[in-house]
Amino acid sequence: MFGISSLGWVHTLSSLPAIPLAIYMFARYGRIVPRSKPGVVYFFSMLIGAITVFPIAHQSVSYVIGTATILLLFAGYGIGRVSSFERSGKYLETIFLSLTAFLLMLPTITETLTRVPNGHPIVADLNSPILLGAQGILFVILIVGLTAQIIHLRRQNRLAAFTSPAEMSAE
Repeated sequence: MFGISSLGWVHTLSSLPAIPLAIYMFARYGRIVPRSKPGVVYFFSMLIGAITVFPIAHQSVSYVIGTATILLLFAGYGIGRVSSFERSGKYLETIFLSLTAFLLMLPTITETLTRVPNGHPIVADLNSPILLGAQGILFVILIVGLTAQIIHLRRQNRLAAFTSPAEMSAE
């Protein structure tokens, strides 16, 4: 079905939970939160999906996306544990993990449009205006989303700086 191998289905089905989890965390927290239950499931779903892309990839860009996803995933989940990045850690964590969501959605949109409906896909080739438009919209969402996330984090940091320790203990 859809011309997907058994390993391709493992790749697809293991990656799928990351999509609603990312949407949930973006809606609830404004970012992917690595040290939460959804964040842990997101990590493993993304990791399995990124690793399984290597034996099924047909284009060199797939290897680049898989490698970048793994590197950004480990960087995003590890940066909070490095004390030298204390001040910038949450910003880097947010950027890295938002990029993993983008790298998940880019091939998801491409594969969906080039395979569905089965036998008569919406897009016939990778240079289709529909596909390029969808990828462009995804890129705009990334830029706007990252900008909103950074602004939100800066506001949180400013509010925390103005809150005195006495006020915090009284709450």
